Amino acid sequence: MEKTRSVKLRQKELSDGRISLYLDFYPPIYIPETGKETRREFLKIYLYPPPHNALQKEHNRICKAKAENIRSIREIEFINESFDFTNKLSAKMDFLAYFENKVRKRSKSKGNHDNWYGAYKYLQKYTNNRCTFGDVNEKFCEGFKTYLMTVKSIKSETVGLAQNSQYSYFNKFRAAVKEAFEERLFSVNPVLRVKGIPQEETHREYLTLEELKAIYETGCDAPVLKRAAIFSALTGLRWSDIMGLMWRNVQHSEQDGYFIRFTQQKTKGAETLPIPEQAFEQLGERSDPDERIFKGLKYSAYTNVQLARWVMSAGITKKITFHCFRHTYATLQLTSGTDIYTVSKMLGHRHLKTTEIYGKIINQKKVEAANRIKL
Repeated sequence: MEKTRSVKLRQKELSDGRISLYLDFYPPIYIPETGKETRREFLKIYLYPPPHNALQKEHNRICKAKAENIRSIREIEFINESFDFTNKLSAKMDFLAYFENKVRKRSKSKGNHDNWYGAYKYLQKYTNNRCTFGDVNEKFCEGFKTYLMTVKSIKSETVGLAQNSQYSYFNKFRAAVKEAFEERLFSVNPVLRVKGIPQEETHREYLTLEELKAIYETGCDAPVLKRAAIFSALTGLRWSDIMGLMWRNVQHSEQDGYFIRFTQQKTKGAETLPIPEQAFEQLGERSDPDERIFKGLKYSAYTNVQLARWVMSAGITKKITFHCFRHTYATLQLTSGTDIYTVSKMLGHRHLKTTEIYGKIINQKKVEAANRIKL
């Protein structure tokens, strides 16, 4: 049911004795200049309370008529929704430029940045490189969703986007639209009622405890990469958080032992994470508080080559990426009996369902265990 809209003329007594006239809006209106909603518009029109002579009476009569005229105009604008400044002012703004700015803000996390950049490139193609905020309505959002599900990949003229790429790119688009709505650049969220693209279940590779021990005992051409990988497997930290880890983040207390305090790059959540003694040993010799712990660690294609060589040298044939060490941490914690709620908190997940994906791995481990005893 649509809200009843109204604009009423009201009075307010001031400390100096004058009566101030103002408009009362229902529901509240949004003012871009202040970034806030309000129900009041003070007209800067004042009455004598009460009038003592004919001149003051005439003044009050004219002021009330003037205020009523403004109220009538506002009511017409309000009912016609032209008083909702949001869409009116932002309609001609460049949505692609806004989206590109969101991409740049993710530059510190390569994986996240690449996903945002991919979404931006397909949005460019869908809009022929021209898109204003006024273009982005519910029909536009549905169209972009269909486009991602049917378009050929930029990297291939014959193959479409993988389902998880569709899922990821559309989610980035949804996130950008939601942020714009929260910034009051849309009066309503145009993607709110558009269903997302379902995610395809994927196999999350991890190392068994025996495999983890094997690579721990195996030398690596890049010692800093090995230390960072083992640290990730023992703490569950992401690559982006390990890259930004400073000595000031590492603390110790007699009661809790070693722990790190940091802000997650991905979720921006403030975390306090206990770390075991063996993980602390991977940090090396303590340096200045603002010194990076894993100096020399950087993302590159050659880093992936070094990682693959190291894993193969340990006799492991699985395709292991750096993120697999985080999966390893989660899987080993669950298989060792740590409850899923605690593991979720240790990983810094916002929602328990994100952690539940590892439960399927644990179920598979149960099946394997059940079939080990044969007569």
